[in-house]
Amino acid sequence: MLTLYWYPKCSTCKKAKAWLDSQEIAVQTIDMVQNPPTAARLMQWMEESDLPVRRFFNTSGMKYREMGLKDQVPNLSIQEASELLASDGMLIKRPILVRDDKLLSIGFKETEYEGVAK
Repeated sequence: MLTLYWYPKCSTCKKAKAWLDSQEIAVQTIDMVQNPPTAARLMQWMEESDLPVRRFFNTSGMKYREMGLKDQVPNLSIQEASELLASDGMLIKRPILVRDDKLLSIGFKETEYEGVAK
């Protein structure tokens, strides 16, 4: 089963959900602002992926800018970044597509979804 961590008011998240629906791909949705992934889960995704820690942050978000994270994120350990992200779902890059707790995609690119969502 696929799980989509999303923010229902986010236009990119809506596009991802609409694409999954159009492909008739069943997906469980979790509002990542009301129920952000745990620090442990975020840490697992960071460790299993080849993505830099920065990629997990919503770098265009207001919270990110307000907190001045641009200069802090490069110096954060995976544990520190996971704890910070888990504290506020608005800091997390969205949407996140997961299968059986394995990270498939961060953000929405139709070409990426085509490869992993089936």
